[in-house]
Amino acid sequence: MILFDRLNIKNKTQILSMSIKFLLFFAVLSVLLSACDPNMDYEKNVAINTNGWISDEPAEFEVEVSDTISPHNFYINLRHTTEYKYSNIYLFLDTYLPGESKTRDTIEIILADITGKWFGIGMGKIKENQVLLQKNFVFPLQGNYKFNIEQGMREQELEGIADVGIRIERSQEYIND
Repeated sequence: MILFDRLNIKNKTQILSMSIKFLLFFAVLSVLLSACDPNMDYEKNVAINTNGWISDEPAEFEVEVSDTISPHNFYINLRHTTEYKYSNIYLFLDTYLPGESKTRDTIEIILADITGKWFGIGMGKIKENQVLLQKNFVFPLQGNYKFNIEQGMREQELEGIADVGIRIERSQEYIND
């Protein structure tokens, strides 16, 4: 109460009002800071149904590519809850190049160490991982690329995954700014 007296805060309404203003300030600040990333070419995350990620329902992404010279880094973004019951996850990444040729990759992402300590960042029940999948990748063709990500675990409905996404950014090693 001494702190509240010094700040001239008398009731719960004032505390709630200040908390909301504080959270709004940081939300706006984080949006502004993420919008200022000059290396990012594409980033999108898709929310997963809270009842579980159905194994044959992929998260879909479309990227228009015009730069076939600059190397890029390709990341998988994954947010999960601490109630997720595995220490890893298998994903299937389907890549559709312009002209409809398709490749499929199987990706394993390790989410926790052998003691059960979660990797990634975040406080509370959500952990966020950004995994470098391919470094210094050069797109071979201009045009519309499609990426589909499916969960590849042995469960039809995988619980505990909150979001999945991709990030494509120009490689820092080759930027001459």
